[in-house]
Formats: sequence, C-alpha cells, structure tokens
Amino acid sequence: MILAVDIGNTHVCVGSLDGLETKNMYRLQTNIGRTEAEYAVLMHQLITLTGMGNVRYEGAILSSVVPQLTGVLYNAVKIVTGCEPIVVGPGVKTGLNIRIDDPSSLGADMVVGAVAALHKYKPPMILIDMGTATTVSVIDAKGCFLGGAILTGVHLSLNALNSGTSQLPKIDLHNPGKVIGSNTEECMKSGAVYGTACMIDGMIDRMEAELGEKTTVIATGGLGPVIMPHCTHEILLEDELLMLGLGVIYEKNMKR
Repeated sequence: MILAVDIGNTHVCVGSLDGLETKNMYRLQTNIGRTEAEYAVLMHQLITLTGMGNVRYEGAILSSVVPQLTGVLYNAVKIVTGCEPIVVGPGVKTGLNIRIDDPSSLGADMVVGAVAALHKYKPPMILIDMGTATTVSVIDAKGCFLGGAILTGVHLSLNALNSGTSQLPKIDLHNPGKVIGSNTEECMKSGAVYGTACMIDGMIDRMEAELGEKTTVIATGGLGPVIMPHCTHEILLEDELLMLGLGVIYEKNMKR
C-alpha cells in the first residue's frame, strides 16, 4: 500500500493505493497556514476513520502546484507513513513525451493527469481538469503532450462576479434546470453551468479541428459532475484520475 497526495490550490487530495487501485480518497482544504504536524494529524485521523489505520505503507508519492506547501506536506507524509515520498517533478520518470516550449514549466497536476489518461485510454485525447482553474490538455495519436489551454475556474468566476459587483450574490452551484433564468440567482447559475459547458464544447471543437481528428474526452475535478452532463460532447468522468496517475508514476520509478 502507498499513500498518494495531490496538492491543489483549493484541496489536498489524499488516497491509499493498493497497486493502481484507490482504496480510499479524501480531500483536505488547502491552507498554507497549516503546519506539517497539523496536516499529519488530519491525514492520520482520516486514514483511521476510513478503516486503514492498521495499514503499513511501503511508499508514498506527492504532486503539488502550491510550492509553499510542498515541503510541509512532504514532511507530513513522512510522519504518517515513515517513508520519504517521491515528488513529481524534474528527474522523476513519468514516461510522458512533453512537446511544449518548456517541458519543465508543465504543472505536476497536468503531468499526472496525462499519465493516467494514457494508461487507461487510447489517444488522441483531450483531458479537462476542473479545479480552481480549468485546464484543458491535448495528447496526440502518438501519445505526445502537445499543450492546451488554461481557463478561469467556475468558482473563481463566480467569486469575481460577487466581489466585483454591487448586487450579485454568492450562490451555490447545482443544475439550474433551464438556460433562461427568471431571477438573478437562476441567471447566475445558468451562466456558470451552461456557459461553462458551452465554452468546453467550443474548446473541444476547435482543438479537434486543429488536430484534424476526433478525440476521447476525459474530465476530472470536483466540478466535472456538475458541468459535463450539460455538454453536447461525450465526456468520460474520472473522479480518481490523479490518484491513478500518481500510482502509475510511483510504479515507473520503483522499477528503475
């Protein structure tokens, strides 16, 4: 069993992996004010509550897009598992052929997602990760990571509307039911859900046109189940994609 940790801007995802199978996964709030001891206590408590308290971890792996927390979580994972985690980054074997201008600039989350998608699906593919930002990654038929797009996340957009206007309220996201809203809240939900769905459909169309072929489209991230059902394209939802990618990368590096 290994412990896999993905540090995002909003949540820290933690999972126990048996090979490539996720036995449990939970999310902690990303908080740069927490210490390594506090994160270690939270992880230990949740591992115990999910029935994995007696598990002995043989290794760990960590990916991060929050540099301020990379060292903190590295030490927290070491406290919980007794193992020094592999940190996804330069020098770590991923097997991903990155064809962007500066491969070292590619975010660890996008690397991990692409590795997982290639393990499970046949390219060409488009991978959509709906986190704090929405990232769209394109992998060609040869399995090469070509690049993609970074879009404002849904919650960031809604927060901007709320903070940048005098009369628009904060809202909870769920199915608005109809595109034409009849009050302020419904209009905002329509814009957030249907507007984002249309944007994603449009990006898929343009990317496939640029590639010159149809793709398999995969989506992950907390808002995937809210937005993707309203897209016109067939999109496969993968909630545990990053856990799979971390497991694949761990195995690649243990086989050295």
